[in-house]
Formats: sequence, structure tokens, C-alpha cells
Amino acid sequence: MDIILNAAEARVLGALIEKDITTPDYYPLSLNALVNACNQKNNRDPVMNLDENAVRDALNGLQEFRLAGPASGADGRVTKYEHRLQEVYNLSRGETAVLCVLLLRGPQTPGELRGRTERMHLFEDLEAVQASLQKLTQREPPLAVMLPRQPGTKESRYAHSLSGEIDVSQMPMQSVAASPLSGSGDNERVAHLEEQVAELRREVGDLKQMFESFRKQFE
Repeated sequence: MDIILNAAEARVLGALIEKDITTPDYYPLSLNALVNACNQKNNRDPVMNLDENAVRDALNGLQEFRLAGPASGADGRVTKYEHRLQEVYNLSRGETAVLCVLLLRGPQTPGELRGRTERMHLFEDLEAVQASLQKLTQREPPLAVMLPRQPGTKESRYAHSLSGEIDVSQMPMQSVAASPLSGSGDNERVAHLEEQVAELRREVGDLKQMFESFRKQFE
């Protein structure tokens, strides 16, 4: 079966994978918690505003592809949902983390992926990221593709291919900041620290949203 996900289905799948790895105590997710996870304003690109009906429809679509569905054996009155990525693709932890971030944040360079997957999988270096990307691109059909390098950039970006063929002409150009320190060791260290701070802020935001979803279940 050819898998072609729409934007909502890709976001729901990515959110389920992310929460499975980063907040296992709160996983599987109720519909309300999943809506909140899909609509986070941090760690998402683009930011979306899906309602319960849209997320429910996306879950139905993912269930047809056997990629997600109601959790089996879950206790409680509220139906909870889980992804089934491993059952369909049997990916390594690194491949899963890379695919998850591509689903949630769109096309990215290996350097960006290394920083943004830290909470799910710690890659030792860029070569390890490249190895996971290569495995994803070599699948049949491929789960990721390398995009043509944009003018003024040093690294090519990668995108997931679960939503079908990618029209590069419709993608926004990646902004390139001109700086005399570009490529220097100091600049790379500053960029890495900024990414770590951003990830910590995102993690705090995730925990706040998960607590709020947990609290609402008892109202």
C-alpha cells in the first residue's frame, strides 16, 4: 500500500512518535492530549491549529495505513492512541528520531537534525546523522529525500517523503544570515548553545501542556 499522508496526518504521527519517546509516562495519548501536542507553538513548523475533529479524521487515515490507532489494553474510561511505526517499518532509534523531527518541523539539514533530536536520540556526530538519513533514503519506497542545495547554503536539507512527491519550488527559501564569523568554531559553539536553550524551553513547554491535559481528565 502506498502511504501518502496529508499535513494533519503527518503532524499527528509525528506528535505520537515524539511523546512516546520523550514523555513515556503520559503515553499513549488521549484525544485532548494529542490535539495539544499537535498544536504546540514550540518545536513545530508550521504551527497548526487542529481541532478534535481534524485530529480524529487524521487518526482514521493513519489507521487505514496501520500507522496509528487506539491503544490496545489501555485502562481507563478515555480512549488513548498510539503510533505503530515500528510494526510497519522496523526503524532503528536514530532513524525514528530523524523521521519524527522531519514530520514535525519540515526540511532540515543534518546539523539541525542532530540538535533537534537530542531528547529522542543522541547522535555522536554528523556522520551518525548522515548514516540514519541514508538508510531512510535507501528504503523502497524511500522515507526521506535529499533536497537540492539552496543558493548560499553549505548543507543540503532533507525532508520526509511520507506525504508524496515534494515540490521544491513551493518551499520557502531557507534564510541565510551573512556573518563574518560564519563557519568559525566560536559561532558554531554559540549556535549549539542557543539550540540547547531552545530545546530546554520546548521541553518545559511540553511538560506544562502534558500536565494541563492530565489535569483536565479529572475535571
